Amino acid sequence: MRIGLIGTGRIGAAHAAAAADLLPEGGRLVLADADPGRARETAARTGAEAAASPGELLAPGAVDALIIAAATDAHPELLLAGIRAGLPVFCEKPVARDVPRTVEVLRETERAGALVHIGFMRRFDAGHRRARRALAAGELGELHRAHTVTCDAAPPPAEFIRTSGGIFRDCHVHDFDALRWITGREAVEVHAYGANRGAAHFAEAGDADTTAAVLRLDDGTLATLQGSRYNGAGYDVRMEFAGSRATIAVGLDDRAPLRSAEGAAFPAGTPHRGFWPRFEAAYRAEIAAFLKAAAEGGPSPCTVADALEAMLVAEAADLSVREGRAVLVDEVRERGGAR
Repeated sequence: MRIGLIGTGRIGAAHAAAAADLLPEGGRLVLADADPGRARETAARTGAEAAASPGELLAPGAVDALIIAAATDAHPELLLAGIRAGLPVFCEKPVARDVPRTVEVLRETERAGALVHIGFMRRFDAGHRRARRALAAGELGELHRAHTVTCDAAPPPAEFIRTSGGIFRDCHVHDFDALRWITGREAVEVHAYGANRGAAHFAEAGDADTTAAVLRLDDGTLATLQGSRYNGAGYDVRMEFAGSRATIAVGLDDRAPLRSAEGAAFPAGTPHRGFWPRFEAAYRAEIAAFLKAAAEGGPSPCTVADALEAMLVAEAADLSVREGRAVLVDEVRERGGAR
């Protein structure tokens, strides 16, 4: 197989390293970036090849599968180009910055019958997978409530915030996908709040750096969410599912960035400082799953339709903050042409 990868920034370089390690014998990895020098540097570190331009990877017969890790604004066009070239495509989340563009990609994917895998890596994390199995097996009994936390140890740079689409679309979309995937339920209503407690560039971009939300699921279960771009204790991603029989927590291990007010020794480890150390195994597993599907065929572990559902909740949360009210997800579905 000859795998093409477009985008060699922070996440793209990490995906390149994983793909280079996971390629079957005789496989080749070719990298491209809007900055050719950055692609060459990443190629030198990973043993990959560097293409002259992203367009070179999309030429007929150039590669057998495509990984997209470019900036969010480039995702839709690159996805559509890969689909039209008949390639299996892995794309980092989100599909696009808004619902209408995501719907456009979904329709093209369905028309072509294309294999498209969207990169929600929490689906490949051991803890999240264990929680899903526990719920499905009835170990928790009837689900009564859920809670999810995503907090960065330090904020991303201002230039990223300006093009990210906002904290709900860029960051909490992972929470929304994981909540849906683990519980098997859909969010129907969101009441979200945003605050600015840090640098001015968040507010200047119309974004928040601190968040909270209540979500109502389609069976009446309530879920709560908290988030921050400034969690000085460390990178914190946790979920909690409480049922009539038991409660299970994801991410509550010795590296959780917490302190006990009772003086307990737990947690005793060093907290993660970023997303890659926390989820490296999951990122590698999702790339391995994509390469296997691209080589052998088979269903996508996370489809464009799945990504759309998470994006609808993210847009509802963003609208809720802007208008100061609870928002039905179906309202966003109608507005975005996702019916």
